Amino acid sequence: MNKFVAHILVVDDDDGIRSLVRQYLTENNFLITTANSAEDAIKKVEVIKFDLIVLDIMMSGKSGLEFVQEYKKVIQTPIILLTAKGEANERIKGLEIGADDYLPKPFEPKELILRIKNILNKTKKNNQRQIIKFDNVKIDLNKSLILKNSREFKINNTEKIILEKMINAPGQTFSRESIGKLIKIDKERSVDVIITRLRKKIEIEPKNPKYLQTIRGVGYVLWIA
Repeated sequence: MNKFVAHILVVDDDDGIRSLVRQYLTENNFLITTANSAEDAIKKVEVIKFDLIVLDIMMSGKSGLEFVQEYKKVIQTPIILLTAKGEANERIKGLEIGADDYLPKPFEPKELILRIKNILNKTKKNNQRQIIKFDNVKIDLNKSLILKNSREFKINNTEKIILEKMINAPGQTFSRESIGKLIKIDKERSVDVIITRLRKKIEIEPKNPKYLQTIRGVGYVLWIA
């Protein structure tokens, strides 16, 4: 998403807090949309896919808890609740009904950033594909197996690291150097050997690869849907 780390919806009926949070997050390379009520937030989540929502609990009209209860299962977007110090019961209820974290007011902006980054990192990891299928090939990273034409091929940890990176960035070219850093190998020739070994497990014709291809002078790319 260009230079932005993530697109965040900030929901608070306090103009001052909303403005301060927006300013601080924007300065830290987040794309920010704001809403001054749960009702306003509902309109926005119905047309925009956000990476995370920062949501005040106590607002006029529909409360933050009501918003979470109604929409968490639908949108499945991580939510951080902003709560007053005396709202312990509300914090607990918020976590029970699906909020991912909470932050008592007043809070340090740096702590909010840390909590946001922590949740985004967990979400990214959970969203990574671990099982893919194409043609007569199935790669199952959970079981460290490749199934090709009913034959099973074990993949070691080094091969798994490379495949996980490539599977979750299809069409992206990786240089030998970047792959070497990923698996902590400094010899480019060793990287070539590992790629050759992977091709034998993935490709129908390893010497004429269709999926794990070489980009001459650049590196390797995995072409999958």
